[in-house]
Amino acid sequence: MVNSPSQRTVIGQRLRRPDAPDKVKGTALYIEDLDFAGSLWGGVLRSPHAHARIRKLDTARARGVPGVRAVITAKEIPGRNVIPMVQSDWPVLAQDFVRHVGEGVAVVAADTREALAEGLAAVQVEYEPLPALLDMEEALAAGEVMARYKVRRGEASVALTRSDLIVVEGTYQTPYQEHAYIEPNGMIAAPDGTGGVVVHGSMQCPFYVQKGVASALGLDLNRVRIVQTVTGGGFGGKEDAPSAPGAHAALLAMATGRPVRLILTREEDMAVMSKRHPARVQVKLGATRHGHLIAAEIDYLLDGGAYATLSPVVLFRGTVHACGPYRVPNVKVESRVVRTHKVPCGAFRGFGEPQVVFAFEAALDELAERLGQDPLVLRLKNALQIGDETITGHRLSESVGFREVLEQVAAASDWKRKREEYARERGTVRRGVGLAACYYGVGLGAMGKHLNPAGANVVVAGDGSVTVAVGTTEIGQGMVTVLTQIAAESLGCPPDAVRVMEADTSRVPDSGPTVASRTTVMSGNAIRDAAAKIRAAMEPVIADSGLPWREAVALCVQKQIGLAAHGWAVPPATTFDLATGQGEAYVCYSFSANVVEVEVDTETGETRVKGVWSGHDVGRVVNPTLGEGQVEGGVVQGLGYALTEEHALRDGRILNDQFSTYIIPTPLDVPEIKSVLVESPFPWGPYGAKGLGETPIIAVAPAVVAAIHHAARIRLYTLPATPERVWDAIRALPPPGEAASG
Repeated sequence: MVNSPSQRTVIGQRLRRPDAPDKVKGTALYIEDLDFAGSLWGGVLRSPHAHARIRKLDTARARGVPGVRAVITAKEIPGRNVIPMVQSDWPVLAQDFVRHVGEGVAVVAADTREALAEGLAAVQVEYEPLPALLDMEEALAAGEVMARYKVRRGEASVALTRSDLIVVEGTYQTPYQEHAYIEPNGMIAAPDGTGGVVVHGSMQCPFYVQKGVASALGLDLNRVRIVQTVTGGGFGGKEDAPSAPGAHAALLAMATGRPVRLILTREEDMAVMSKRHPARVQVKLGATRHGHLIAAEIDYLLDGGAYATLSPVVLFRGTVHACGPYRVPNVKVESRVVRTHKVPCGAFRGFGEPQVVFAFEAALDELAERLGQDPLVLRLKNALQIGDETITGHRLSESVGFREVLEQVAAASDWKRKREEYARERGTVRRGVGLAACYYGVGLGAMGKHLNPAGANVVVAGDGSVTVAVGTTEIGQGMVTVLTQIAAESLGCPPDAVRVMEADTSRVPDSGPTVASRTTVMSGNAIRDAAAKIRAAMEPVIADSGLPWREAVALCVQKQIGLAAHGWAVPPATTFDLATGQGEAYVCYSFSANVVEVEVDTETGETRVKGVWSGHDVGRVVNPTLGEGQVEGGVVQGLGYALTEEHALRDGRILNDQFSTYIIPTPLDVPEIKSVLVESPFPWGPYGAKGLGETPIIAVAPAVVAAIHHAARIRLYTLPATPERVWDAIRALPPPGEAASG
């Protein structure tokens, strides 16, 4: 039988990452490091217009360039000119119209980089520029809605008219955010010699790429093999977006009969790959004078860009989490994502929550001030607990550690003393502390049921070594380590006997994407299922023998016991009514809270973050070191979102498409970060584990803005909180002695 919790020896240990030595030594092979004999260089000709009709597309001159081996346009695509995603609106290559700057119009393969550049330049395209829709409010007014959702609970509009309520309202704006992964997107495709194709690449979701390539080539899925290479970060940017370069490279490989390398430059990647959706959020929030939340109305609008990709499911998650981890009996949420002539937006860590959480938490802070209550006290008073219902009517029966998270981060940060002491400061440089919280539905939930299951194959070799294959991917988050620990715990073998293979679509069934904090839970449970079958086969042979693992395996091999198994995990069913926004949106939730301490220079508007205390209810901690690393990385990304990161666009074109102009935090900007991991086990999760990958980024920005308010007495409704915005807000304050405008 699988080890019981009381027999744990591996879960909870700080096991070293098996992939760390190669990455530290530089011997890990990223896509740029791979070399296939006879490889060609691939590239994409991209539109210079946000919206235009393609009047003429002539490739004759390009095909005549010495060294050019293939030129492909939409009309040469052998399969469907569409990349399968939530909606079938995203073409592999533009055909009659281009709908955003950087959209692919043709792909070229050549012997050398120089020939490739000449071939791309020789493709003749005549465009008829058309009016471009570049503002999300104008797109909404024009009816360009990709998806819409709602939540209806109680009578929010009626409740907000009650004379005994304190009501606050505001409109909040959030920008694009760049994933800023260390490695740009890249693919190498090669014919497999039997009519199919193999694609190696930097990616999060091999099965997404497989569907995109198969669709473009007109092949069955079993003719398309996708292999993930060592991947230098993803954060959502390598979920949906890699399907395009994967299809482009595969088209060229099949056309030429040779391997084709298609690796984006940094500037190209930043200009055309997906981003976090810009948002506008209107919040109206009411509470009794004692601080009990009664009603909320939220209008949530996202700019999806030219094509839907994952925008509908990003919007869904933001919608059902719109009021945070609090009891709110009367709720009305309206949400839409609109189509504009800009780069498509897609998955990004937090997946639709950072935008709406910034707005709701900022409104909650303003409400606390109006009530004369400590922001922590207001949150504790309304915090979800076991037995409570979310705004979608999901009754929480287990694994709700939110109050403990709040209390622990408050204690660790010395919240009460700092709130009182810093409020009295009147110097040029002032200190402040702010608090914000969130919760996150683990897994794909009600909108992703068809992608929920995950598989694992576990093989025990005759020498006792163990090979594990899963469909989820290592993108820097530590999946290989965590799944190694779960496999070792489930089999009863030493961790150093386990090897988790790179993701490969030929090894396991479609196991869904590596997103939504689902990897530990879903792949972990699939591994446990396979391991349980192997242990069940072993037990009759080794029961009560006390043999060490490798000797036990040798005995089973001698007895001709099969030591391989396939595992499959399907999460508990959820029910959800899209007409009302009521039901079980996700199987369980992770909870998070952050306290941020800042210094604000009131003469320059500069904000310096001095410390972050980040708490998370993660169910059970499989590896504390990796958990702390997830928190620290997410916090730093959240600080960038809060303070510096913002894309500038002109006529739909991203102007700051490199790291010299798109500003992310450097190591010198990172403050002391204290991770607080709270264990509130989720029974269905492997050894009680829930997800942790997403929550660390979500509630950082509102905590920063709250801390700035505490220090400088200003409220910011737009991210990021740049020195210019802070300085302008400080200068707009009324003179001392006059009533503040709020």
